[in-house]
Amino acid sequence: MREDMARGLHDASRWASLLVLVAVGTTVTAAANPGVVVRISQKGLDYASQQGTAALQKELKRIKIPDYSGRFKIKLLGKGRYSFYSMDIREFQLPSCQISMVPNVGLKFSISNANIKISGKWKARKHFITSGNFDLRVEGVSISADLKLGSNSTSGKPTVTCSSCSSHINRVHVRISKSRVGWLIRLFRKKIESTLRNKLNSQVCEKVTSSVSSKLQPYFQTLPVMTKIDAVAGINYGLVAPPTTTAETLDVQMKGEFYSQNHHNPPPFAPPVMEFPAAHDHMVYLGLSDYFFNTAGLVYQQAGVLKMTLRDDMIPKESKFRLTTKFFGNFLPEVAKMFPNMKIQIHVSASTPPHLSVQPTGLTFYPAVDVQTFAVLPNSSLASLFLIGMSTNGSMEVGIKSDRLVGKLKVDKLLLELKHSNIGPFPVELMQAIMNYIVPTFVLPRVNEKLQKGYPLPMPARVQVYNMVLQPHQNFLLFGADVIYKRRRQEYRGLSAAPVPDGLWGTGFPQGILSRS
Repeated sequence: MREDMARGLHDASRWASLLVLVAVGTTVTAAANPGVVVRISQKGLDYASQQGTAALQKELKRIKIPDYSGRFKIKLLGKGRYSFYSMDIREFQLPSCQISMVPNVGLKFSISNANIKISGKWKARKHFITSGNFDLRVEGVSISADLKLGSNSTSGKPTVTCSSCSSHINRVHVRISKSRVGWLIRLFRKKIESTLRNKLNSQVCEKVTSSVSSKLQPYFQTLPVMTKIDAVAGINYGLVAPPTTTAETLDVQMKGEFYSQNHHNPPPFAPPVMEFPAAHDHMVYLGLSDYFFNTAGLVYQQAGVLKMTLRDDMIPKESKFRLTTKFFGNFLPEVAKMFPNMKIQIHVSASTPPHLSVQPTGLTFYPAVDVQTFAVLPNSSLASLFLIGMSTNGSMEVGIKSDRLVGKLKVDKLLLELKHSNIGPFPVELMQAIMNYIVPTFVLPRVNEKLQKGYPLPMPARVQVYNMVLQPHQNFLLFGADVIYKRRRQEYRGLSAAPVPDGLWGTGFPQGILSRS
């Protein structure tokens, strides 16, 4: 019995996928429209630049300045040599950093008014050797780098490269420590300062370029692409085109499609066009088209797992409602006459993939379900009693908890149709009360339990959303949110961050009302 009950609950979790991630379509050629779009606003890039500045500052402090030496010739002293060595960057200040969008090109990363403090040693040789320490202050450093965004056609992941970089230094000032012949080095200050400026310029761009390839590009690779959900389905978040930029937004277009683990046949319907409103109040926006949801139901329905079985041992003993022929005989006397004192099983399955419709007024789904009722004979075989078709109009609330899409379902009045009967014809309305009890008591609680576990969203590592709003539009849901980058524990030293709610909830209605989950 426990095994049967466990199987029934397992089937219930599959059934949950039917009701929240639904599918319907007409046979058309797949279009190039994305199923999911992520939009990043300038506000989001400003936050990214703050996080990037901290990381880049650490990298720039690791610049290794090569030793520098030269010759000098003075009338009274003749020829000699000098050298600067053991040069270390003590401080690299980046007061102003910005990432801006270049339409149809990519991003521009720029830094202005940066300052560098360097310390080192110097040595001069003539007929004698003298040495000392020096401090070097570099002021008015500006850095400009172009970031080219693309996509890997094989993996479907985004790519970023530093296509060009330039740096400029306004002033370099060398201060020589007190020495009997410190004046000797000061004679060549301008030449020394010019040489060190050139060496720093080349080192800065080299470090920026390497940071993009060694830090930023690997982070882009943490974006999930082929995400497995269970043994049946996964989600394809691969890019359908390179990211595109306008003067105000950066759009990442993703396939946004559920696929079967056994076969990757494309769905027989295409993604709709998603027309985002001109909103820039939040850092990031996520558009989920009804295509995204509808491919899920198609995969699960074709896999034959969108079904569940109800048995009498799944009902609390104290309940007056029983899955027995005696109880059903109160509504349908023929059941008790033909199959006296027997258990009943009810098999619920999707007859066709239901349809999820996203409209500005909210989210509506239309499941089409077959309810097959059996009498359990003494030899444990099943005798079919009748088959009822059941449909309804339901509403859905959706939200984001951590990095997962979660949902909650409500159903309206159930519409029944008698498709077949082995006990003779009867008014299907006689089963209305039974179905009105079964669906909200047994089906929906298990469905919503599954939905609260959620489905993964395309979010890179250590990013959490907050301050979320949700608005349904024509054919798609639009989430707007701010984000926080959750640093590793060792990165929090010396930093402070505002607390972020653990979970966030949104409704499927245009007001976008939020409440804690």
